[in-house]
Order: sequence, then structure tokens, then C-alpha cells
Amino acid sequence: MTQHATTPTSALEALAHRLDPAHLSRMEPLAPYTTFRIGGPADLLYNATSADALATAIQHARELEVPWFVLGLGANILVGDRGFRGVVIRNMARAHAITPGGLLHAESGAIMRDLVLDSVAQGWSGLEHYIGIPSTVGGALWQNLHFLSPAPARERTMFIAEVFESCEILDESGVRRVVGPDYVQFGYDESVFHHTRDVVLQATLRLERGDAGDLHRILQENLSWRGARHPWLEVHPSAGSIFKKIADVGAGRLVDQCGLKGFRVGGAAISHMHANIMVNLGGATAADVRALIAHAQAAVHERFGHALEPEIAFVGEF
Repeated sequence: MTQHATTPTSALEALAHRLDPAHLSRMEPLAPYTTFRIGGPADLLYNATSADALATAIQHARELEVPWFVLGLGANILVGDRGFRGVVIRNMARAHAITPGGLLHAESGAIMRDLVLDSVAQGWSGLEHYIGIPSTVGGALWQNLHFLSPAPARERTMFIAEVFESCEILDESGVRRVVGPDYVQFGYDESVFHHTRDVVLQATLRLERGDAGDLHRILQENLSWRGARHPWLEVHPSAGSIFKKIADVGAGRLVDQCGLKGFRVGGAAISHMHANIMVNLGGATAADVRALIAHAQAAVHERFGHALEPEIAFVGEF
């Protein structure tokens, strides 16, 4: 969602008066709320602490024609250095519970790590594959969260679609309704939410009973596997994979074969550990990352003829 227009002050003020001031701030830098630690200020930043608050904020923004963006954990996005003109609605709707029959009901701002640990602690299987991946439930459905698993064989990719039962959405017309897999249209890094302005409010996932020992082994092996192949966010902030997968080739492999691991523009660099991940070495700007992306695209196209397409979303003004 790259922006090109300025929101009228009157509309912003009208929206600000409709939102709870205890959860609202103005000209708040967005960098601390993204895994890349990059991004300028939002005109308004609103913390929605329930599914109802999330839906209400979006409805108000739509009515007043104020540009809006729902922010989860801030992974898989690059926020522009000039920030976001309008309202960023930070999804902090995190309530969740598991029924005796294994149905996990979670608001869309619930953090996947919390759900993984809670389900494993209660002996439920289905989410353990996703330990270590920064995502909310809403983000998991948006991108059909996946990981090469189960450990140790890693014979196939596990998708969140496999445990998905249904979700409640606020659709483009402002109606709240429950939809199932046929509506969501899961694909690889894909769902209907890429192509609509629907917003997931809450979801239901179906879990199965699992062996506690096996579940904890998978957690440990997945964390170890990721830690050996991906830069640690705490040390080198990133947005995850930058470019979309190229079947039977691999975007990262092409970048690596161009000798670009470690290549740097300003404070941003292509990771030494994973060539499809760019990291913030400290003080990186969105402009640095965009220049790095362009350099990698040009190098790969010149050498191999492949057009690398970004997987991350570009949010705000650049």
C-alpha cells in the first residue's frame, strides 16, 4: 500500500475524536513496531485491543475516507521513511482459548508463538511447526503460514491451511461474516486477503491430540534449524524473505550465485546466512532497502534472465 496523497486534516481529526484517546497516538514512528525496525511516523496510530475494536476502527476510517492499514507484528513489510498518511491500526486483539475438543478460537492479533506454546502445553498438535516465525493469526492466514517440516525428515511443507476451520471477517462492504476455506482460497504465500480489503477479525483452527515428547522435540528441532539458517531478529532485524519463490530455482540461490551475500547499501545488507533475507545493520532506511532490492534484481536479471518479484509489502510514503 504505497501512498501518494495527503489525508485532509479535518478527516483525521474527525477520526481521532471517534477513537479511544487512551489507545491513540499521533505522529508515532512505526519502526519500533516492525521486525525490520524501519519506518517513519503514522499520522495516527491506534491500538485495537479486541476484535470489536478492530472492526469499529476500520469502519470509522472507511466512513471518513481516511487511509488505513492494519499492522500485526510488522513482519514481511517495509514501511516508507516518510511514514503513513492516515491511521495505522495496530492489531492487539489477542484473546484465545482451546475447547476440550481441540478447536482453537483466537482473535486475529493473537501471536502465533503464544498459540504454539499454549497448544503444546495442553497436548494439542497442529501449530508446533511454526515456532520461531513472527506472525499474528491474521498474518498467518494472509500468507498461508508455512514451514518445511515435520522434523527431522522435513519431507514436506506444512501450511496453516491444514488446520484452518473458519474465520470471521469484516468484508469490503462493512459486513461481519464467517467464511471457510473455499472463500479464503489458500495458496503458496497466498490467500484471498491479498486481493481484497477484507480483514480477519478472529479464526478457528482445528487441532489434534499429540504426544508431548514429540511436540517438544519438534519445537526444539525447528528452532535449531531456523537459528542455523536465518539471521536472529534480535541482532539483525529483517522482514523475512524479500523475493517470491521461483519454482525449482530459488530466489535466494540466484542472489547467492551473483555473489551478493554481504552486499551493503547504507545500513542495509544482504544476509551472509540467507541470500533472500536483507538485514538492518543499524540505522538502515527504507531507501537503503529499496536500493538493495533493485541491485539484486538487476544482477539476477542480467546473469540469469529471471525477474525477481518482491514478496514483502511496501507500506506508506517512500
